[in-house]
Amino acid sequence: MADQKASHTQVYPEPTVGALIVNKEGKILLTKSHKWFDKYTLPGGHIEVGETMKEAVAREVKEEVGLDLEVAEMLLMQEAIFAKEFWKKKHFIFFDFLCKSKDQQVKLDGRELQEYVWEYPGAAFRLELDSFTRKTLEKYLQRS
Repeated sequence: MADQKASHTQVYPEPTVGALIVNKEGKILLTKSHKWFDKYTLPGGHIEVGETMKEAVAREVKEEVGLDLEVAEMLLMQEAIFAKEFWKKKHFIFFDFLCKSKDQQVKLDGRELQEYVWEYPGAAFRLELDSFTRKTLEKYLQRS
């Protein structure tokens, strides 16, 4: 578990990546996280020093949901400054990528994410999404 003091000692915004994963049926993967008060969110996480954003997306997705994917393009950049939807007072910069996966066999890590669902993009708005995931999904639907 992350250090509780981290939110008080954060010096710079943290760049993170998220993956809007589309399978061959056109469904997207949404995951539930305790850190987002059990709202649906995108798998992803921090960019490590020395890796590209695309490398970070592929690594985080493999760690969190066990999928190998093709990172297609960046969809959206968002700032999350002390978002009340997140369990800690943090400043993030989210880089969300459109990704494609042939595989649907999700293997949750059990630490970061607790549940998942494959859902058609339009129908996903019925679910309780965090606001950042909602904006990424809106951007994805606008582009087609």
